Amino acid sequence: MRVGSFNLASGRDASGRSVDAGALAAAVADLDVDVLALQEVDVDQPRSHRVHQPAVVAGALGATDWRFAPTLAGTPDPFASWSRLDPVLDQGSLTGPHYGIALVSRLPVRRWHVLHLDPGPLKLPLVAPDPRTGARRLWWFPDEPRAAVAAELDGLMVVATHLSFAAPTAARQLRRVHRWVAGLPGPVVVAGDLNLGGSLSALVTGGRRLVAERTWPAPDPKVQFDHVLSLHGARGRDPEVRQLDVGDHRLVAVTLGP
Repeated sequence: MRVGSFNLASGRDASGRSVDAGALAAAVADLDVDVLALQEVDVDQPRSHRVHQPAVVAGALGATDWRFAPTLAGTPDPFASWSRLDPVLDQGSLTGPHYGIALVSRLPVRRWHVLHLDPGPLKLPLVAPDPRTGARRLWWFPDEPRAAVAAELDGLMVVATHLSFAAPTAARQLRRVHRWVAGLPGPVVVAGDLNLGGSLSALVTGGRRLVAERTWPAPDPKVQFDHVLSLHGARGRDPEVRQLDVGDHRLVAVTLGP
């Protein structure tokens, strides 16, 4: 079984603009992965052509099952607040723009599990254009709620997540995920943008990194934020780190087994 993780960045290409459904499907169509964790995923967002990105990626990979976990509702705007969601709650049939994480699988999923992760208190400084004037300025964005989605497969639990941009909060969230999976069938691997550089994720959990290579920023990586982390003894081989035509992180993938 080959497991991967990719920060989709709303499907943005090198120009910073989100691609349409066809270009998104083409960017991932040749990926040799059975299970793929996705972060920064848009659904029905004007900025990304109102594409249902989890469904497009799942279709391009030939995935038989997938789960989208929305953590924010609405359209991102410096002057408006998102509506924060608890992905554990039954969202029913979602309507309107949403944002979150997803997990897609070519393999049958016996059961899905979803965990809500509280945001941290810090704000992220970003320089971006002011939509009123076009001038670049400094914005302070609050941390957002996070989530973890677990797919219970035949003989393996794969957990997808995207943790806080603040390392102390990310470490707290990862410890929360670690406690959560202790009650789920194992072995367990966590795949995602953990926002913890290098070996920090392994130090926090006592787990093992199955891929150890820099992943961000995609054109010239300086640090590894993206991981496939074994928590309960799963071993990996043939690790891969790869730049795609979309996203600002590199894809990571590994084959699980002897």
